[in-house]
Amino acid sequence: MDHDATDHDARTDGPAQELVVDVFARDCTSRAAFEVVTSKWASLALLALVDGRYRFNALRRKVEGVSEKMLSQTLQALERDGMVTRDVVTTIPPRVEYALTPLGEEVAGHLRGLADLLEARAAADAAPRPTPAEA
Repeated sequence: MDHDATDHDARTDGPAQELVVDVFARDCTSRAAFEVVTSKWASLALLALVDGRYRFNALRRKVEGVSEKMLSQTLQALERDGMVTRDVVTTIPPRVEYALTPLGEEVAGHLRGLADLLEARAAADAAPRPTPAEA
């Protein structure tokens, strides 16, 4: 079956045609957000924030291996794209907490599905396989 733009127009379960066309366009502004979300550190930060609000250093400890600079840049990009909120709590000393927005929760849910798929793949790869004589 040949899938083209007209096939998609008849479906009601997918994104609007304008979005599909724009995402694939070279100069589409949504590509920057797509690039951020699909980066390793952003994906891991979004998944970590599913558990709730985190202060910067606690989030850095949760996402092992990320540098302070990279986490800071990642959180700024996620905040700019509307997926993470940065709240300054007025205490002494003041502290900053990060949390998911509704959009961030939605994106993190999709990433959780991908993470579950990868866990299932790892389990399948680790399972003993029958020898040709057993099959």
